[in-house]
Amino acid sequence: MSGPFDLSGRVAVVTGARRGIGLAMAEALAVAGADIIGVSARLEATGSEVERRVRAAGRRFTALRADLADRAAVRRLAETVNEWGPIDVLVNNGGTIARTPAAEHPDEMWDHVIEVNLSSQFVLSREVGRTMVERGRGKIIFTASLLSFQGGITVPGYAASKSGVAGLTKALANEWASHGVNVNAIAPGYIATDNTRALREDPDRDQAILARIPAGRWGRAEDLGGATVFLASAASDYVNGVVLPVDGGWLGR
Repeated sequence: MSGPFDLSGRVAVVTGARRGIGLAMAEALAVAGADIIGVSARLEATGSEVERRVRAAGRRFTALRADLADRAAVRRLAETVNEWGPIDVLVNNGGTIARTPAAEHPDEMWDHVIEVNLSSQFVLSREVGRTMVERGRGKIIFTASLLSFQGGITVPGYAASKSGVAGLTKALANEWASHGVNVNAIAPGYIATDNTRALREDPDRDQAILARIPAGRWGRAEDLGGATVFLASAASDYVNGVVLPVDGGWLGR
């Protein structure tokens, strides 16, 4: 018998799958049994690291390119994945960050971050989520952030977008839970990825961050795998509208 975390026969779309957290999420879902449609603006048609890991887990992999800053491209992406067949899991992980003090934060930087991190997530969720509602089944997982709860420093657009992701998670859950669609989010803590390289290379910020993490280390991308599989599987069928921190205890400090 299959267990509650078994994803055999499921199809999962993972945006931002080329590297970092998205790569780890895609691999974890594949190990649990899901076939993966990976999405990234620069994802290789063949031979990518994410493809290698998914295929090593014995699952099928499809690569799609889409620029989440391009609204028309996001709509085309939604059409493509819906035409592909029933999507069981949508992981809205693709995102970006821009670090500039608020007083100098230009409109263009703000607009870009909001489009990629929030608006594209809504459009893709709306289009794919509609088909899930019609089928009466589906899982949508957003990548939120510690800045869904806090304000951060020099990242006003990112903080606003990730706070918006937390609100969008709850709003969609309120509407779709009764239709068998679970909408939740994961809030990663300080994870060692390209997005946090500037923090890790600043000795003062690095030490200040580490001093507050009860686990005593920066997170690794693979630390997000278990939470992703949980929220994608039958184990979370009565979990709706949750923003789940995976942060080494940061928020509990």
